Amino acid sequence: MGRAPAPALEGAEAAPRPGLTGEQRNNTSFPSSLPRPAGHEGASPPRPALPELDRGPGSLQQLALPVWEPGGTRFGSAHFRYGSRSDDLWHCPLPVHACCAAGMGARVELGFAEEAAPWRLRSAQFPSKVGGRPAWLGESGLPGPAELRCGRCGRPCAFLLQLYAPLPGRPDAFHRGLFVFCCRGPACYRPGAQGPLRVFRNQLPRKNDTYSYDPPPETPPPEGHPPVSLQLQCGAHLCRVCGCLGPKTCSKCHRAHYCSKDHQTVDWKLGHKLSCVQSAQLDTAIPDHKFLFPEYEIVIESEEMETPGDSQTDADKQKDLEKHEELEAAGSASEGFESLDEEVLEAMAKHETREDKIFQKFKNRIAAEPEQILRYCRGGEGPVWISGENIPQMKDIPNCSCGAQRMFEFQVMPQLLNHLKADSLGESIDWGTLVVYTCAENCNQANGYMEEFIWKQDISANST
Repeated sequence: MGRAPAPALEGAEAAPRPGLTGEQRNNTSFPSSLPRPAGHEGASPPRPALPELDRGPGSLQQLALPVWEPGGTRFGSAHFRYGSRSDDLWHCPLPVHACCAAGMGARVELGFAEEAAPWRLRSAQFPSKVGGRPAWLGESGLPGPAELRCGRCGRPCAFLLQLYAPLPGRPDAFHRGLFVFCCRGPACYRPGAQGPLRVFRNQLPRKNDTYSYDPPPETPPPEGHPPVSLQLQCGAHLCRVCGCLGPKTCSKCHRAHYCSKDHQTVDWKLGHKLSCVQSAQLDTAIPDHKFLFPEYEIVIESEEMETPGDSQTDADKQKDLEKHEELEAAGSASEGFESLDEEVLEAMAKHETREDKIFQKFKNRIAAEPEQILRYCRGGEGPVWISGENIPQMKDIPNCSCGAQRMFEFQVMPQLLNHLKADSLGESIDWGTLVVYTCAENCNQANGYMEEFIWKQDISANST
């Protein structure tokens, strides 16, 4: 007997969602250095030591990550996370990532993947996280299925990560989130392809129709609270497979919602065929569709740069190399050799190319914290490139739809690939670094989710 086909999808649009209201808030500032939240006092379980970086294409996703030492804070949500202790904390110095956002210096924040209780990663806690379903911020104007399709293969994208990154001095961005989505198809990540990635920005004032004016509680929800909610407070339904907007419904039970026929077919084969007629099990019997990435919290700590006396700088080494070239040209290289240190001599022996130097600079910059999955500094220091190839020029970064230029906000590092468990035989999801540019004016058109720009740089195939 043949398999029963999945019922047709009814293409009703999502229920209308209420608009958002705003209120001016004081230009408050928030804590810059806070202890780690309860339940996160210890380090993560030990992981194997980090091996030497290999410059072969796709090799960085094979790195094993060492222990992440305690001391990081919850990314961006610190001013809410600790507000329950005292409202005075809402008037402390800016969180360090907000200093970057305000143009107060080139201080870089590093993000690390850390396991966390599932309830901490839901919308009400304003999380920064990797994987799972999106913890949507605003409920109005969610990106629809057409906006979340891969630009290469046309299939629905999966949620990759989100950052909670409010901006100081902007009452309309008291809450602010950035959401990154990516295609699960390995073939879409072939070098040069920019289509498999999407990034959206959303923001809300402190007083809004979705969240309390006060900080969220620091206690878990009561027992019996559903672990996964597929309906927003405004009434909009989410796809059972990916957690994105689900305007389509199963024509048989009229209760299961999907973003696309692709995801309805997957869910039908993995369990909805049986639960479709058992309405009591519909919300609890959500199978593992093998579509979502593993879920982690993103915690941060400030990048600590080496002091000038710690080691010879790249500029010093470059000067030594130039000095050697001059001496060699003058026929007195043998005398100059004595003044060069061993590392410089080794570099000359290898006849480093420009590509080698850029990759070495990348390695040196992440060496102190090789497990970092993210680097954040809006409007400050630019990205750390992994290759000299495919670096965008200003003309390659489109202006926002409001007409303003876009500026660098954060980059996703290749070490994140270790956490995604997305390896497959042959090709797999891969990148050298993903760089996100957002509207310099932080516009808020229509109070919805604004699409921003993301650039994928690959590891150079010429680096050997």
